[in-house]
Amino acid sequence: MFSKTCEYAIRASIFIASQSYQDKRVTIKDIAEKIDSPKFFTAKILQILAKNDLVHSVKGIGGGFEIPKEIMSQIKLSQIVMAIDGDSIFTCCGLGLGKCSEIHHCSVHEKFKEIRHEITSMLVNTNLEELALGIKSGDSFLK
Repeated sequence: MFSKTCEYAIRASIFIASQSYQDKRVTIKDIAEKIDSPKFFTAKILQILAKNDLVHSVKGIGGGFEIPKEIMSQIKLSQIVMAIDGDSIFTCCGLGLGKCSEIHHCSVHEKFKEIRHEITSMLVNTNLEELALGIKSGDSFLK
C-alpha cells in the first residue's frame, strides 16, 4: 500500500514522537535501530520529514530529532504520506491504470473507491500523538 520509504517514515515519526513525549531527542542511529531501517536510508527520510516540518532537527551536543508535544496531535499520518509518496494513495487507480476516472473507469473502480475513502479517512484522522501513546503504553510496537 505504501512505499518502503513511506513505511519507514511513518515508523520513524511514531518513534520520534514517542521519545519526544518523554522529553528525549533521538539520533539517526537510535531511530534506524528501533525501526529496523538502514541508517543512511533513515537519514534521507528524516531530511524529507524535517524539510516538511514534520520533525525537528536539533544540531550539536544533545541534539537529535524531536517533535514538540504541542504539535504532535496536529500532525496527521496523511501529511507524512504526502511528504514521502505524494497523493497517489488518495487518487490512484486500483489497477494502476493512468486514465481511470469517474467517466471512464476500470473494472474495480467502484469497489476500490470505497477502500480508498476508508484509507484516506484513517490517514487524515490519525495523529502522531495517539500513535506515540500506543508505543509508550506498550499497546503497539514498531518492529
